Amino acid sequence: MYLGEMRRLLALSTMVLGLGLQAGTTSASAFKVTPVRVTFSGPSSTLLSLHNESDQPLRFQISSFTWSQDARGSVQLSPTDDIVFFPALLTLNAGEERKVRVAATVAATDVEKTYRIFFEELPPLEKKDDKTGAQVRILTKMGIPIFVTPAKGYAQATVDSLRMAKGVVSFEVRNSGNVHFGLQGVKVRGMSSSGETLFEKQLDGWYVLAGSPRTYSLEIPEGVCPRLKTVAIEAQTDVTSIGSAGTVATQFEVQRASCK
Repeated sequence: MYLGEMRRLLALSTMVLGLGLQAGTTSASAFKVTPVRVTFSGPSSTLLSLHNESDQPLRFQISSFTWSQDARGSVQLSPTDDIVFFPALLTLNAGEERKVRVAATVAATDVEKTYRIFFEELPPLEKKDDKTGAQVRILTKMGIPIFVTPAKGYAQATVDSLRMAKGVVSFEVRNSGNVHFGLQGVKVRGMSSSGETLFEKQLDGWYVLAGSPRTYSLEIPEGVCPRLKTVAIEAQTDVTSIGSAGTVATQFEVQRASCK
């Protein structure tokens, strides 16, 4: 697994959504799912491990969705029967671990199919009397990516559609391949005519799905823009065909009129 994905999965707990139920002291439960992503080459199944790491019983509901993304990386989900699983509802005691069978019922054709399976914590059935004061119970929802890959898969990363207008740089990191790649991050650097670095910004990455662009825009500091000569962009990916670093780099010259 590439580093950028690990950072996002750990930071977001693979799309963790916290829901407060009561006002008062915060009490957060803890669970994990392994592995953190699944790849199928066709109709087949595997096992995911769901581990209750808290000191109290936890209830879960499982669901699956097709997964796509818009140009800004926002996740779009639709219910699906392509990914099936058992059980759909389960309860784990404190410290308990259970296996969940997950299967793909379809094969990819020419382009990778992408899904997410969600493990959603449900409220406890019984409310405990708490004489020490009300507590906020945090419920979490964790989504695991599932990929169904074609027989011959390849990812192709490019940086294009570069433009600058009114002091804003915009560009796309595009995937013209038929499987996803991981975008670990994007570095944007502005330089003067003498080669001096005037600004440098690191932008977050994520998945770039097959045939999809990931668009970025960055406002140049007002006092810097008139001095800019060149803007360089480096996209760090996990596409091994690019080289060991997996970096796609490009740059363009800034026209003075584009700062206004």
